[in-house]
Amino acid sequence: MKKPILLIVLYIVNIGLSGCDPKKSIKNEVPNLTQLVDPMIGTGFHGHTFPGPTLPHGQIQLSPDTHIMGWDASSGYHYDDETLYGFSHNHLSGTGIGDLGDFLFLPFTMTVESKPVGKLIHEKERAETGYYSIMLEPWNILCELTTTERVGWHRYTYPEAANAKLMIDLSHVLQPNWGHALIESEIEFIDDYTVRGYRKTSGWAREDPGWFTARFDQPILKKQIVENGKVSVKQKSKGRNLIVYLEFGSLSSPLNVQVGISYTSAKGSTVNLSTLNSKESFEEVVVKAKKVWNTQLNKIRIESKEEKVLKNFYTAMYHSHMAPFIFGDANGEYRGMDGIIREGSTSQRYSAYSLWDIFRAWFPMMTLINPQKVREWVYDLLSISDEGGLLPKWFLNGNYTGTMVGYPATAVIADAMKKGLLDSIPEKLLKASVKCSKWQEDFNLKNKGTRAENVMPKHIKYKETLGFVPMDKFKESVSYGLEMAYYDWCISQMAYHLGSKELAKAYEAKGKAYAYYFDKETSFMRGKMSDGSWDPNFDPNFSDHLESAFVEGNSWQWTPFVLHDPKGLAELMGGKKAFGDWLDELFTTSSKVTGENASGDITGLIGQYAHGNEPSHHIPYLYQFTDRPWRTQEVLDFILNSFYEPTPEGIIGNEDCGQMSAWYVMNAIGIYQMTPGDNTFYIGRPIVDLATLSLDKGSFTIKILNNSKENKYVQKVLVDERVQESMSIQFEDIKAGSELVIVMGNEPL
Repeated sequence: MKKPILLIVLYIVNIGLSGCDPKKSIKNEVPNLTQLVDPMIGTGFHGHTFPGPTLPHGQIQLSPDTHIMGWDASSGYHYDDETLYGFSHNHLSGTGIGDLGDFLFLPFTMTVESKPVGKLIHEKERAETGYYSIMLEPWNILCELTTTERVGWHRYTYPEAANAKLMIDLSHVLQPNWGHALIESEIEFIDDYTVRGYRKTSGWAREDPGWFTARFDQPILKKQIVENGKVSVKQKSKGRNLIVYLEFGSLSSPLNVQVGISYTSAKGSTVNLSTLNSKESFEEVVVKAKKVWNTQLNKIRIESKEEKVLKNFYTAMYHSHMAPFIFGDANGEYRGMDGIIREGSTSQRYSAYSLWDIFRAWFPMMTLINPQKVREWVYDLLSISDEGGLLPKWFLNGNYTGTMVGYPATAVIADAMKKGLLDSIPEKLLKASVKCSKWQEDFNLKNKGTRAENVMPKHIKYKETLGFVPMDKFKESVSYGLEMAYYDWCISQMAYHLGSKELAKAYEAKGKAYAYYFDKETSFMRGKMSDGSWDPNFDPNFSDHLESAFVEGNSWQWTPFVLHDPKGLAELMGGKKAFGDWLDELFTTSSKVTGENASGDITGLIGQYAHGNEPSHHIPYLYQFTDRPWRTQEVLDFILNSFYEPTPEGIIGNEDCGQMSAWYVMNAIGIYQMTPGDNTFYIGRPIVDLATLSLDKGSFTIKILNNSKENKYVQKVLVDERVQESMSIQFEDIKAGSELVIVMGNEPL
């Protein structure tokens, strides 16, 4: 009889990682799951991930840049490319907009006649947790990268007879055709082994200054600074398009370059660089990085007979720990929303809060496996609100980007509060949430003409005065209206939790506003004019990116967005059967999307369900509120087995800072919280055989019995041997020492 592949893999990698005595029992060893991670997954199609090394939520994301222009430059890397521009020190994972890409380093050997570029050859490339390498052509230089939490380490092995050179490009920006621009830069040579630099860019993050300090283990023999064709050899230079060329001569050993970056000051970059243990070798840093990653990956251990499932799962766990990343320095300093440097802070500041994406599956997952971090992030969001005036939507490097819809921070706060994860000032969190839901004219006027203005758009004003958002006044009206109804419901849950009944009832009523957009004649959410009449040109298949009543989608994808009241939506549809019929049509109708400017985010289509974008992610669970609940399992089975593959093209849409991956993780183990703010986790279609979640005080086990490709229907659910009456469990059931058993079969119940 064959052993499950997981057990075989774990035994082999345990011996390899720990170097333990083969005679010693491995039962108490921590399995090495890092070898099941493939950082190349998602680097193709429109996944927008990057392959370079980083640590969980680390300040450094050191990765090759191969793509500069257009949508697929969001992470700086795309698998289809053939050009390698260099290695920069910070990147976004899976976003739909690009930024960062600071301080590009490129080793080379040729004579400088024009800016050098390398060739990307995948056969000479290797990506692992904590390590990336490529034999860089045409110069035959072995480039190796690793990181600590705050330091990027480059190791370049040049051909011995060559003159080793290095370019530091301060003019390099990602997506310059989308408005990302260099404002100013500066370079300074501290001594023969140390270079310090600064630059400020403006893009998605409007004000984004950054500093670096680079330390070499070989002396710089020659240097020159080029700006717009002019050459200088000054010790210090300022300019807008600085490119630095360094020469090290013929080297008999690799060139090691260690880089610290900071978003506060040159001093901060030096402080962060000093966190690297000077006695550690490159190899030791790689091993330590893998151990750090392995600790995170072991938060959920699974067993599966399918190698595809194992690779997809642990790569998804890996991608789920990229963001948010550390924004402050090792000494506690960080740049606040007002540009002021806060000194000696005891709390950490993070960046890249993709709240509209990650409130759906990523935060609920983190409440299970990393509740301490959830607490830290919630209070960080509150601190951002204190400094900037409002809770953020999409916070990036000290900036409100104003990206996406509504006020999603309220969903994160409500969920953490309802689960008892917050230990202080709940009333202040409620007050900050209420403030986001009401029209703040001062904030709107102060940020007029910037991305931050969209943190307080006039959609909110009309929601408060008319009760709905009219499409003849504003674009994206229906999506805003539906999301704000959910976020207002989240506020009501906070208020109920804190005993503010009057406020709770008021916001519970606001949560019913989704009904304003439902047209019973068509059974769709539909744009409504100021006078109450419906959109006369309505087409449920129509999409016009950023210009229609729907955000990144159409009415098919947005009509089911009633996370907090699926029973109410079913009633609007005409009851359980009618709702089931509508959902069946959603999944079986033509996948044609009309409109010349249809959103590129509409990917991963099953009928008009779009798994490649977040608004659809809860929809399979709506079948639980129809007369055919087993359809949840059928749809999930198809999504899990078709839209996630262990290949560069293996993520069907933007990965979005962990949301696409967290969706896979939670659904693979069989539980999914459809409505953050409601502690119910629904049972889906698990594709693993066993999952063990590491909690604060022990483990929670999920056993799946009779699991196979044919047995995709849930027959019975038990918690600690108690049969559950519904296809759901509560957050309180997921506790140390408890066990969830899901029995599968080949016939729907």
